[in-house]
Amino acid sequence: MSALRLVQFTDPHLYGRETESLRGVQTAPALAHALAQAQARDWPVDAILVTGDIVQDDPGGYAHFRRLFRSAGAPVLCIPGNHDDPEALRRELNCDPFVVGGLIDFGPWRVVLLDTWVAGSAAGRLSEQSLAQLDQALRTASGRHALVCLHHHPVSMSSRWLDEVGLKNAAEFWRIVDQHSNVRAVVWGHVHQCFDELRGNVRLLATPSTCAQFMPGSNEFALDTLPPAYRTLQLRADGTLTTEVVWIEQCAAGSSSSVSSAA
Repeated sequence: MSALRLVQFTDPHLYGRETESLRGVQTAPALAHALAQAQARDWPVDAILVTGDIVQDDPGGYAHFRRLFRSAGAPVLCIPGNHDDPEALRRELNCDPFVVGGLIDFGPWRVVLLDTWVAGSAAGRLSEQSLAQLDQALRTASGRHALVCLHHHPVSMSSRWLDEVGLKNAAEFWRIVDQHSNVRAVVWGHVHQCFDELRGNVRLLATPSTCAQFMPGSNEFALDTLPPAYRTLQLRADGTLTTEVVWIEQCAAGSSSSVSSAA
């Protein structure tokens, strides 16, 4: 495998009814459009990564998600977000090609899927069990590079309202990551915007939603005007990676174009 090819979708916020909208965007058609654009532009891929908030507090949305992705031609790696129902998510996606949580190896890479869901909270936390599983996953990777995936952001987004609902025990998360030199990148959703920085040798990546986006750097809740998006990742055997955010322009007539932001 010369490079592991992933596509990340995040925060689709689906409802039981496919015509429902969130913040001015019909979420089910937006996700379908993003997937269609990705299939036309970036396929084949080795795996699809979906980093939470698959539904908007409505377990009926999982059926739409399952129907849309079951024939995508690659494993669909999923983790819950704060708007998900983890029990319903696992029940509804308990079939191929879906993988919920845990870890999965692809050649020289190990992808670690972390659950940061907390009942009744928009913020996230890794349980003691999840922290132990992270440590074990990194410690037993057998020389593989690691991509760590979670929903809630483990670093400040320089946005007061967003940082109040981030990963509450980020220090414990980083304490484990810092003990393992094989972590190459940490990727998350939740924040509905781009983020791409380095923390030592670890690439930190947040990905925009397949529906509406949040205004970066805003102390109070505010929406951006950017369109839906997804991220591509190419993970090479030497531990380096290339990533790109693809913005989806949706036209009233049904035609579309994609504008890419390379990173």
